[in-house]
Amino acid sequence: MDQVRNRLIVALDVATMAEVRQLVETLGDAVSYYKVGMQLFYSVGMECLTFLREAGKDVFLDLKMHDIPNTVAQGAASLTRLGVAMINVQASGGPAMMRAAVEKVAETAASLEIPRPKLIAVTVLTSMDQAEWASLRSAASIPDQVVHLARMAKEAGLDGVVASPQEAELIREACGKDFSIITPGVRPQGAALNDQSRVATPADALKAGAHYLVVGRPITAARDPREAALAILEEMRKA
Repeated sequence: MDQVRNRLIVALDVATMAEVRQLVETLGDAVSYYKVGMQLFYSVGMECLTFLREAGKDVFLDLKMHDIPNTVAQGAASLTRLGVAMINVQASGGPAMMRAAVEKVAETAASLEIPRPKLIAVTVLTSMDQAEWASLRSAASIPDQVVHLARMAKEAGLDGVVASPQEAELIREACGKDFSIITPGVRPQGAALNDQSRVATPADALKAGAHYLVVGRPITAARDPREAALAILEEMRKA
């Protein structure tokens, strides 16, 4: 099994099953892990998860749960039953919310005798730059807040966090080598930034300590998505 390939997560930021089928067929065995977010899941629901599971792919279900502890715990149980590999919550929901999700995910997976999905927390969105951050009136800088939320997530028992590649090294130093870091905002050299602000190349993200790279449009909007994915995998192998 290609361990590098398992660290590349392709974001299916599309709205229809026709687009999903075309992308997965085009990418073939180059990609084994996909991210399903709000746009796709709210549009087609379980159909995309069933399709990806039958295709032998792992799924990161990116719904960013954020509510009172009991509501998030029950939501996490529901997502665990879907058999996906990874789910997430918003770290800003606080330690009680995160602990409730951790406990419910473990309990649900054990009762169903299925693998427990990784439970990760979103820190600060990679689309947010310093000017946007200042509008929230946070006294902390973006890096300080990201590290604070990562520590809080680790103490609550989560498996890792979603964060910008620019904060990956700080998180690795604060939370240790076994704490997973999932980094969106990954762009090959020369690729369009789109709506991302805090970005890095695949090689730089891995060198900073990222475990998983989430890549969307540089692959899915490429003229040849498979070649784009293979080029990123090659860069990852050389990192």
